[in-house]
Amino acid sequence: EILDDAAGFLMWTQAEAGTCCPLSMTHAAVPALRADAELAAEWEPRLASTVYDPRLRVAGQKPGALFGMGMTEKQGGSDVRANTTVARPLAEAGTYLLTGHKWFCSAPMSDAFLVLAQAPGGLTCFLVPRVLPDGSRNVFLIQRLKDKLGNRSNASAEVEFDGTWARRVGEEGRGVPVIIGMVAATRLDCALGSAGLMRQAVAQAVHHCAYREAFGGKLIDKPLMRNVLADLALESEAATALALRLAAACDDGGEQERAFLRLAVPAAKYWITKRCAPVAVEAAECLGGNGYVEESGLPRLVRESPLNSIWEGAGNVQALDVLRALRREPGALDACLTEIGRAHGADHRLDRAVKALFTELADLEGIEGRARRLVERLALVLQGSLLVRHAPPEVADAFCASRLGGDHGASFGTLPSGLDLEPVVERARPA
Repeated sequence: EILDDAAGFLMWTQAEAGTCCPLSMTHAAVPALRADAELAAEWEPRLASTVYDPRLRVAGQKPGALFGMGMTEKQGGSDVRANTTVARPLAEAGTYLLTGHKWFCSAPMSDAFLVLAQAPGGLTCFLVPRVLPDGSRNVFLIQRLKDKLGNRSNASAEVEFDGTWARRVGEEGRGVPVIIGMVAATRLDCALGSAGLMRQAVAQAVHHCAYREAFGGKLIDKPLMRNVLADLALESEAATALALRLAAACDDGGEQERAFLRLAVPAAKYWITKRCAPVAVEAAECLGGNGYVEESGLPRLVRESPLNSIWEGAGNVQALDVLRALRREPGALDACLTEIGRAHGADHRLDRAVKALFTELADLEGIEGRARRLVERLALVLQGSLLVRHAPPEVADAFCASRLGGDHGASFGTLPSGLDLEPVVERARPA
């Protein structure tokens, strides 16, 4: 079921990424709500509904509900333990009044929000409804909507809590462990979203070059343009393969796959989302001046492309999370190496890259300063293993030669000679 949702998410983000944030938040709220069986029983049917009434009403009177999230504050950012929003217990068990400020609140039009605040027992997760059970509005003061680079069709707000009623989710002091399930799910959606944006950018570039004639022939038939298009297609296919592999692991739910996800999700989120911006910009360049004009659709993709890398923990946060998993959960590394090892012996360049990864992992002295390099290598060998096993030989060969064999320049269009690039480009061509 999660794999089906992931495929739909990957497709939909190509058409309209703005609605993906509330979809992602709503879907990701489920694992956090399951920390409280009563809350989960009340809210899950609403979150799973395919019918929605956008009016602000008591949630119990609506056929479906949307969830947002509010974690970050001015002084802390990704360091949510520095949050200063205060939760004061009320007489009714499990209920509190919140006072504080949230610098980023995602999807402020939602029916309810998962937020973090300091309760007497420490940082705790809370459910904040927009409308109270008696039909009155909860105190949810929108200070402003963020003026963002992209993703402008989706609102992000700065909000104030001033005696805002909330229900505790999980135990006091366990806010981060409770909400981390939501964060992991939204990080997967970040990877899927970037993979979708890359796919759309590459599809637009290949389509344009298939019909554009210049210098005596179709652009797609020119060796240099074919190299660029094939290089972009490799990046897109590798991102899609890894993101959907993570979704399949979520569907499985077994202990081995959970261990795999603990390391693979932050690594994939780091690498896939970082590759999105250069892919979108290069794809726009394939259209020449037309790619800089709004009617082409590429400027929207370019503006959207940095979003997923920044959201749900920017690059350094993901890299440090990988280090944390390596130190605290050795089973996570074993699971990743088992996945990578399924392609052992199939390509000498992949085998050599895996050995280099082992060397990197063996030297933990000063590892934090090398964390990005380590995470990049981990993501690349995961992608390489998947493509060697599941992609056409031409795709796997070109990926391993360029990304793992080191025969690649600093920009797209620098694939080595001797590769069969025509089927790589045709594979990425829209039907």
